[in-house]
Order: sequence, then C-alpha cells, then structure tokens
Amino acid sequence: MGEESLRKRKGEDNGKEDGQSIQSHELQTMNLQKQASLFLFPLQPACVGLISGICMIVGTIIGSGIFVSPKSVLANVEAVGPCLIIWAACGVLATLGALCFAELGTMITKSGGEYPYLMEAFGPIPAFLFSWTSLLVTKPSSFAIICLSFAEYASAPFYPGCDPPQVVIKCLAAAAIVVITTVNSLSVKLGSYLQNFLTAAKMIIVTIIIVSGIVLLAQGKTENFKDSFKDSKISVSSLSLAFYNGLWAYDGWNQLNYITEELKNPYRNLPLSIIIGIPLVTVCYVLINISYFTVMTSTELLQSQAVAVTFGDRVLYPASWIVPLFVAFSTIGSANGTCFTAGRLVYVAGREGHMLKVLSYISVKRLTPAPAIIFYGAIAIIYIIPGDINTLINYFSFAVWIFYGLTVMALIVMRFTRKELRRPIRIPIIIPVIVTLISILLVLAPIISAPELAYLYCVLFILSGLIVFVLFVHFKLNWPQKISKPITMHLQMLLEVVPAEEVTE
Repeated sequence: MGEESLRKRKGEDNGKEDGQSIQSHELQTMNLQKQASLFLFPLQPACVGLISGICMIVGTIIGSGIFVSPKSVLANVEAVGPCLIIWAACGVLATLGALCFAELGTMITKSGGEYPYLMEAFGPIPAFLFSWTSLLVTKPSSFAIICLSFAEYASAPFYPGCDPPQVVIKCLAAAAIVVITTVNSLSVKLGSYLQNFLTAAKMIIVTIIIVSGIVLLAQGKTENFKDSFKDSKISVSSLSLAFYNGLWAYDGWNQLNYITEELKNPYRNLPLSIIIGIPLVTVCYVLINISYFTVMTSTELLQSQAVAVTFGDRVLYPASWIVPLFVAFSTIGSANGTCFTAGRLVYVAGREGHMLKVLSYISVKRLTPAPAIIFYGAIAIIYIIPGDINTLINYFSFAVWIFYGLTVMALIVMRFTRKELRRPIRIPIIIPVIVTLISILLVLAPIISAPELAYLYCVLFILSGLIVFVLFVHFKLNWPQKISKPITMHLQMLLEVVPAEEVTE
C-alpha cells in the first residue's frame, strides 16, 4: 500500500508538472499573441507631427514611378508641353483625392484603407470586392511593377547601347521580390532599417537630378523646350493613358489615412500634411522632367531604356554610375515599403475571414506576419512572368481608380445618408464631385476610345469576387473549411505561426 501510495503521489506530481508545463506553454503562446497583436495594431500615443506627416507622404509617393513613367507619359502625348502639364495636373488630382480621404479618415477612424468607408456607405459587397481586388490584383501588381523597374535600372549599365534581355529583367525582379519578402518575414527592425537607408538614397538621387537640371537651364540649355506643343497627340484615349502613367507615380497619396490615430492634432496636421506634401512632390516631379528634357529631345527620351541612366551618362560623366545605383536603391526602397503595408492588408483580410485564416497568423519567433508577406510575394512573382511594366501600369491604374472613384463617391453618399457622423474635416462638396467625375472618365475613356480585351478580363475578375462572396462569406459553406483546416494546421507547424489576438488588460 505504501508503494502504491508513493506511485500515486508521484503520478499526481507528474500530472501537476505536466499541467504547469501546459499552462506555461499556453501563457507563453498568449504572450506571443499579445506581442504580435501589439506589433500589428500599435496602441501608441499620438507621436507623428506635421513634419513627420509631410515626410511620410513624400517618402511614400516618390519611388519608381518618376524614373519609369516619364517615357510612358510622353509616348501618349508626344510633346514636351502637354507632358509637363499632365505631370502637374496629376499632382492636383492626387491632392484633391487625398483631401477627400482626409475627411473620410477623420470621420470613420477604422483601419483597412478604403474597406471601412465602402462598408459604411454601400454595404459588405463593394467592400469585399475592394479587398478581393486589392489582394489579388492591385497590390501584387504594384509590387511587381516596382521590382521590374528596379531590374531595368540595375541591369541597364551591363548592356550599354541596347535593351537588357527580358529574361534577365524578370529573373532579377523575381530575385528582388524574394529578398524583400525574406527580409520583411524575418525581422521588422531589419526591414525598418533598410527602409530608412533606402529613403535617404531616394532623396539624394532626386536632389542630384533636380540640381543638375537647374544648372543646365541656367547655362542656357533650353532648345528642347522651343515649340513644346508642336506635333502633340491629344485625344481622350491618349490623355487617359498618359494620366494612368502619371498617377502611377503619385500612387501612395492616400497612405496617411492609415496613421490618423497616431497624428498629433490630426484635424489640423492631416490636411496640412496633404496640402504641403503632395504639391512638394508635384514640384519635384515637374522639375525632374524638366531636367530630363534639358539633355534629351522627345525622341531620345522615348528611345531610352532607362531615362535617369541616360541623363546620368550625359551630365555626370565619370560619376554616371551613381544614377543607376541610387535609382535602384530608390525603387527597391519603394518595393520594401509596399511589401510591408500590403502584407499587413493581407493579414487584415485573413483575420476578417476574407482569405485563408493562416494568412492572419504571426511568426512565433519573429513576430512578423510571415504567411501574409510570403503569399503577397508569391502573387507578385506570378505577375512578373507574363507582363511588361507599361501594360501592368495601365491595368493597375484601371482597377485602382474604379475603387478610388467608389470611395470618393461614398463620401458624397454619406453626406446625405450619414448626417449624424462627426466630420472634424469637412471639405467643399465640389471637390469629391470633381474627383468622382475624373475617376469615371479615367475608367471609361480607354474602354470607349481604345477597347482591349484585357480591360474586360479585369472587370470580369473584379466581378468574380461576387461568386466568392456569395459562396464563402454569405453562405459560409462547410466543405471549404474541411479542406482549409488541415492545410492551415500543416502550414502553421511548417512556418511556426500562431493567431494574433487582441488582449485586453
């Protein structure tokens, strides 16, 4: 009996130890989930002032666009004068759109970008279609475009006098995607440090190009600006495609909405950051284009594979290698920032049940949304395989301006349907009306004047989200869950990820 009692006591002690071990493991997991939750949804006091807000706008917008789009804008209008006017007009449109988003962001203080605004105004279907299109079309294609731009500039010095082979560009772009997704999956701090360095490099190359252009203008290099409207090609189709490429360079004007709660005095600093930041970018873009035209004719610019590289070869002489190096830094920095924000968007969609649940999980060791970032990078690589930069930009802009227009229209609708909502920032109604009309024009013009099947495919893909919504969100069919649960479990073990939960203290 004594031995049995001893064994029983030992069993109880072992059970207690096992229970304590399980409890300790659960507490550790909860702690990791709490840390991951805090990482993704930082409940920080307002810490971003006016200067930081302006820097965020400038740093987010200036990326690969200004080094890629000048050739595409010029190709559509074929003259220097209209080209410069379009660059300025795109800046005005981006400013007006950002002011509309400023009212929406301070009226509905929810994360998720356009998603909550569309949800409040039109209900769940347009909101779901936005997330569906963003996650599978606009965000990955944006990432692919930026990495293709990086690849063109990085490979151009190795192929003087001719275009780099497409296979080289696409392989290099895919390698860039793999590196960026790996960095952001492994460490938040590493991605942040990389972003700070690349942002500084971005501003260095912009300053070099602008200052060089001003010096050349002061020396009398103005012959390429004579008869600047001669032989221009102006039509509804050409203008809309030129605007697509110009607005691509301004993409990111709505990003300040994501940190409204972290702005000091947001009702003052949000509109001021927009009114100062976007016009500052507009001035930089117009001056950079003027700098290009001081050393290149329209024909020479259109024939250049990498416009900034050609500019550097003609202006900086032995130090011309600086330009492709810093442009590559700028584009890879833009891709790095895009990867982080879009990875977070995939995470939010997974958490809301609009994507596989595993995409909302957080790495136990790294505290990063690794599954979301890996998924995002994989989709971007798929976009690199068939498309070139200009085609991707056209279809990206077509899709994104459908939802920009709907979101600004939501502002007009809620002026009448949600009058009870507090509006700390209230812009004149004419501004959202103008932006909505321009959005409709930008979407319809290329379809009517130069129809292509690709636009139809884009619309059909957006509408295909209705089938997904009805089957998997509205009716919540059981069989997809039976398939996804074992997949989620195996991926969770493979990637060592856990669900992140809001933990109340």
